[in-house]
Amino acid sequence: MNWDFLDVFDILTDVLDLLGNTSTSSESSCEQKALVKKKTKYLTEKISAVLLLFSIVLLFFVFKNPLPAENYIQTLMVGLLIGVVISLVFFFILYLLERYYFENVFQWIFFSGSAVLFCISLVFCIYFKSGIFV
Repeated sequence: MNWDFLDVFDILTDVLDLLGNTSTSSESSCEQKALVKKKTKYLTEKISAVLLLFSIVLLFFVFKNPLPAENYIQTLMVGLLIGVVISLVFFFILYLLERYYFENVFQWIFFSGSAVLFCISLVFCIYFKSGIFV
């Protein structure tokens, strides 16, 4: 009888599944799922609102004083592009971690828009308030 290396892992996972499955009733697992869903019902909207609030505060700090007049449009376009690229990398990482899914289109647009705006405002805040680039 030849033992395959993957058969050992198959047996180990079966044993772990048997040991890990302590709940005998399906009602308790349904109740646990409902409790978890109730806790995270509006998690996406809360995260989006916090990101939107932080971005508004950061944009207020950036634009309360007049910006330098030299290459004003070019500076804003570069900051916008850098912020969009950072947010796209953030979305790709969330997708790879299987956390970029939404129940409806409103959640997707609200989260994506607030994340993009937060990245752009963070880039502007770093760019204009640090004094390194100006």
